Amino acid sequence: MTGRETVLRTAYHTKLEELRGDLVRMCDMVAGAMGQATTALLEADRELAEVVIGGDTEIDLLTEAIEGHCTELLALQAPVGHDLRAVVGALRISASLERMGDLAEHVAKQARLRSPRHVVPPELTPVFADMGRMGESIARKAGEVIDSQDLSKGSEVEAIDSKVDALHADLFSTLQDPAWAFGNETLVDLTLLSRYFERFADHAVSITRRVVTVTTGEPYVGVRLDDPR
Repeated sequence: MTGRETVLRTAYHTKLEELRGDLVRMCDMVAGAMGQATTALLEADRELAEVVIGGDTEIDLLTEAIEGHCTELLALQAPVGHDLRAVVGALRISASLERMGDLAEHVAKQARLRSPRHVVPPELTPVFADMGRMGESIARKAGEVIDSQDLSKGSEVEAIDSKVDALHADLFSTLQDPAWAFGNETLVDLTLLSRYFERFADHAVSITRRVVTVTTGEPYVGVRLDDPR
């Protein structure tokens, strides 16, 4: 390998590392967005909801930047093997993270829509507080997996997702109870909100499974986070 080829190869791997860093940063961004959106929801804080809604543009811009970098790497470097999986995986992961940002934005928009009233009845505030806390946690945990490539952390992501799913299922039982006393508008609001949190966690699981695929070459459909390769 010539000196020029060595320089080009080093620059190429530097770009791959920068790409991974951008994905980790996106995880932190969407985690923070969901944390703030949950606070805005539970405290009927319209100003904070506006911060989350406005901040989604930054997430979208970073998604576009990542897509551009991936396209450039594919076009100019023609990666193969692990490197190809890393670039394609980054495209898939950034799309999931962009969607997670949208879901946090949806929570904030629901808070803004009902402002200055509280969307969530006091009796159910602990449930949504837990869902928001777990949403923030699972996004940061997915970022740790991307950053460290430590596949053993996948089981931690799956465990958080299972807890969110359980809260989602329990809440639906509550919403379907004939004794429901908070009206149809609140019922619809909470149904939507619960779904937003549940889908947010699902995307974090998808991201983690994608990291397993990139790292091991295992087909995405066969990945199990409780049995990392």
